[in-house]
Amino acid sequence: MFGTSGIRGPVGETVTAELALSVARALAEDAGRVVVGRDPRESGRILEDALAAGLREGGSDVVRLGLAATPTVARSVGWCSADAGVSITASHNPPEDNGLKLWQPSGQAFDESRRERIETRLAEEEFDLAPWDEQGGETRWARARERHVEAIEAVVASSELTVAVDLGNGAGGVSIDALQAIGCTVETLNAQPDGRFPGRPSEPTAENCADLQEFVRTSSVDLGIAHDGDADRLQAVTDAGEWVSGDVLLAIFAREAASAGDRVAAPVDTSLAVDDAVAEVGAELVRTPVGDVYVAERAAGASVVFGGEPSGAWIWPNETLCPDGPMAGAKLVELIDRRGPLSTLVDEIETYPIRRDSLETDDKAGAMERVRKAVESSDNEVDTLDGVRVDRGDAWFLIRASGTQPLIRVTAEARKPARADSVFNEARALVRDALIG
Repeated sequence: MFGTSGIRGPVGETVTAELALSVARALAEDAGRVVVGRDPRESGRILEDALAAGLREGGSDVVRLGLAATPTVARSVGWCSADAGVSITASHNPPEDNGLKLWQPSGQAFDESRRERIETRLAEEEFDLAPWDEQGGETRWARARERHVEAIEAVVASSELTVAVDLGNGAGGVSIDALQAIGCTVETLNAQPDGRFPGRPSEPTAENCADLQEFVRTSSVDLGIAHDGDADRLQAVTDAGEWVSGDVLLAIFAREAASAGDRVAAPVDTSLAVDDAVAEVGAELVRTPVGDVYVAERAAGASVVFGGEPSGAWIWPNETLCPDGPMAGAKLVELIDRRGPLSTLVDEIETYPIRRDSLETDDKAGAMERVRKAVESSDNEVDTLDGVRVDRGDAWFLIRASGTQPLIRVTAEARKPARADSVFNEARALVRDALIG
């Protein structure tokens, strides 16, 4: 039921008020006080009411934030001395979807053991409901967004840069407030919250953010940033109006955050450009399964000063263990003020050819097992943390089953184009052989 980003799917099918009620009842058994917030999707109002009812019925007190960015919800768990938080969001998914993501007081998403405990209770459908005179109460906290701004303002320097912010009609208005609080001039695109996402699709990709790139290219602004629907993700556009790839932005953030002896956490599909950037400052890159939940779990460990995913999730564990898009925007502004234009920082990162493909199959598990056996019988350096990753030093490939589709994904990267093609073709042949059986 729980993916790496919580429960997510079509409203009225996967995600219903009945599901929200049951999740709340299961959560109430461990949580005496729970923070609840939602993104702008209209279906979130119904789900919020169902969550509040189930939590109170189980004896939990509910703190409602209303419309709030996911990192605001995650941070508010600790600020409100609560035991858990729930973000009602489908993040970057289309408007017909919604979902539930659960948070710990540290700002970290529920880990595997906590998710499994909720799933077990849902499967058993046995909830310990409170007596009529011991049901939970409900309050609203109107200062959550303001408190988030204060938290960002406390850890970044002031700036006079001009920033174009594309909220994608999502819940990330706190990002505008935070940038203005540190002294920036802010130009906005798609700033009106609207869960239909009329301005652009919610996911901040280069294709979806073409208007932002054109605006930066033709305006006197220093950079552009874009969020998804719940503002846990951030992507960027240079002062020249060029899209910054997630791997390059990860390399820039990691190089700035780390120093000799430190560690940076990133998933198994991260580019060699990040390895090089981390090595440049004497730090170590530690790999995680794909998913910001896993990056956060590793970021909570010793010596890890930063964690990130090329999809746009950025975590500074000394501040919070949730991906915080608004804080990432302020951190990027601070970095540019200190180190120079984003276009220059991008040019400093050497990038390498990367190849990707997906092959369809109805037997992902069987095919992946055959791939593992074939690879592990060779002399390759093999990592099976998430899929099968083979490191050749100057090149690598990753074969990984999709978590949501009947596909096996193949990724390969090398420092030279011909080498990338060779390793990619080798990996794709392994998958084709495995599909034949």
